[in-house]
Amino acid sequence: MKGFILLALAVFAALQKQADTAACTCTTMKWVNCEGSSPNCACKITLDDGYRESIDCEKLIPKCFLMKAEMFRRRIGQDVRLNIGGKPNEHAIIDNDGIYDPECDSNGNFKAKQCNKTEECWCVNSAGVRRTDKGDKNMNCSKLVETFMVRLELTHKEVKSDSKVNVEALQNSVRNLLQTRYQVDPKLVKEVQYDPDGRYIVIDIEKEKGDRTVNLGNMAYYMEKDLKVSPLFSNQTAVQLNGGSQKLDLNKIVVYYVDEERPTITMQHLTGGIIAVIVVVVLVVVFGLLALFFINRKRQQRYSKTRNGESNN
Repeated sequence: MKGFILLALAVFAALQKQADTAACTCTTMKWVNCEGSSPNCACKITLDDGYRESIDCEKLIPKCFLMKAEMFRRRIGQDVRLNIGGKPNEHAIIDNDGIYDPECDSNGNFKAKQCNKTEECWCVNSAGVRRTDKGDKNMNCSKLVETFMVRLELTHKEVKSDSKVNVEALQNSVRNLLQTRYQVDPKLVKEVQYDPDGRYIVIDIEKEKGDRTVNLGNMAYYMEKDLKVSPLFSNQTAVQLNGGSQKLDLNKIVVYYVDEERPTITMQHLTGGIIAVIVVVVLVVVFGLLALFFINRKRQQRYSKTRNGESNN
């Protein structure tokens, strides 16, 4: 009997250890390797060949590490997918350059100057978004400028024509989602607006200038990935919001970043289409001014001839 009890205890201990080991997962990042047993899991994310960085799976992983991991996975052929609105102010910028292979410091912060392993460099903000024109490796990026405000512009799919979205329920759902999934303090959510005609949900998240304890770029990057069908969380559940009587499926996101200092991007890096429009407008104005000049000149000539004729009479 004693031997049976000891055997049962040994089997129970083995099963418990196996269960603990199986629970050693990283909820905030799916591309990681975890060792040990809960609650003493040690998780690392691969950023390059032979280089893995230890991460804290209780927090959102720094965006700089996430971008490096994604670039590494692309290089080795691993898939990274699953198979009202507008700028908050004139200095807000959008990430139009897409993903690149960034330089990070030991804490996962972006280095102020990024070159993407090329001779072309530029300065970024704390969210890793380019905020200057591109130059060569002599470019001076003296400090990393902090992003203190983010505007999330979301759209949701069509809802039943006989069902109206409850704005108060939607606002509460937004704050709950940001807190529980993206670790955003509800106090930082300054405003949630809704436009039923365009199905727009506009969320302003702002921290105090000078605050370096919260990185808004991490939150925005996680949400972008969720809505672009390539979530980073281990939980792959689709993101939905509560519209009162029904769930709202989100299908688009645009992120605007507002920095503590205004960006210095100039006209030379605008897209060809925008430049073409500007050129056309300038030409129209120039030709209009020239036309007015010649019309006034002809009028003056006619007036002079009339005066001369009257003088001769």
